[in-house]
Amino acid sequence: MPDENGSRAHSHLVFAWSPDGWTLHERPGEAPQIGAELEAGGLLLVVTKVGNSPLPGDLRRCAYTSGRS
Repeated sequence: MPDENGSRAHSHLVFAWSPDGWTLHERPGEAPQIGAELEAGGLLLVVTKVGNSPLPGDLRRCAYTSGRS
């Protein structure tokens, strides 16, 4: 549930790459740092950018990823 600032407490988003396209996932806790490795949809991904949520009015941070090479 959003807090008084319109964000969800203690969660972040992950914009995850896959060969089939991009998906947006909500995850608990703080956003990971650039260079962190994540698993999403059975793929190992690397965080390449941490920025604002792509959702209008959403104040959470978002980790943007690419496939691991």
